[in-house]
Amino acid sequence: MVRDALKVMKPTLDKVKGMVEFFHKSTRATEKLKSTQRQMDMPELRLKQDCVTRWNSTLYMLKRVLESKDAIISTLALINAHMDALDQEEWEALQETCTVLEPFEQVTVEISSERGLQKITAYNQTQVTKRKVTELVTALSTSMDRKFHRMEYNTVLSESTVLDPRFKRLAFNDNCAVDEALQRVTAAAARCDLSSQPAQPPGGQEGEEGARAPEVEPQMSAVWRLFDARATEDIARRNPSADAMLEVRSYLEEPLIPRTADPLSWWESKASVYPRLVKVMARRLCIVATSVPSERIFSKTGQIITERRNRINPSKLRHLVFLNANLP
Repeated sequence: MVRDALKVMKPTLDKVKGMVEFFHKSTRATEKLKSTQRQMDMPELRLKQDCVTRWNSTLYMLKRVLESKDAIISTLALINAHMDALDQEEWEALQETCTVLEPFEQVTVEISSERGLQKITAYNQTQVTKRKVTELVTALSTSMDRKFHRMEYNTVLSESTVLDPRFKRLAFNDNCAVDEALQRVTAAAARCDLSSQPAQPPGGQEGEEGARAPEVEPQMSAVWRLFDARATEDIARRNPSADAMLEVRSYLEEPLIPRTADPLSWWESKASVYPRLVKVMARRLCIVATSVPSERIFSKTGQIITERRNRINPSKLRHLVFLNANLP
């Protein structure tokens, strides 16, 4: 999405790439740049080259070039380099481009709400002054409108969001979408079978006391036998749908936890309060939000199996990958 939108900046970006490649290929230019940075009391920063498969590498390249702007301009003038130099308007356009792309980089690093990203981009659209950057923001907004269209109605995403105690209803802009998500969650909670719930130790005892053999209780009076029988019948007559609705209502009335808190820890502490919702949550919040972890595992597998290690047993390979991904 961002890579396609950056095409409107291609002439300026090509100049930046050519500049970076020049310094990477010329040892003399690199040493002169370091010397100039020292003379200007600037940190000795090596210019970064972008990667065609990672759009955020372009942002890192632009930020590094802007950080060393004065040293680069002076070095190119001193060594009389023959290349297309950036004019003042292009330097300013690069600065605005970085401001526009920063929120996208933050969302890439930490998955957040796509609606918030759209609002920030819309705000940036009113702040930029360079024509090419305005075209970039417009392209980004159009691409997001197309990509995130009716995102709130996606079953998995909407239910995962509403079951996250950090967001609940607050993450939605469309009330109809959140109502539909809550209806699906309630229906799923009503279908949950609680008969497999582990029994609590009698009297709330745990550990060694809970492991002791139960003592023989004295014979119960007829009055209490009648009461217990009626209580058992009442439990059997309970409506799963009503219980699920009560759990959802109570859950929504709970205050939101801090955004940096762990939602799984919160649910663990509330497992006895919301036994049905916990089961639904376990099938939603276990979903990985990005494919990056699996892609890293594939890359690591390619590093383990090489020409000199091409006869590793598949079972041993799985163990090696597991250990590499899970050991600290």
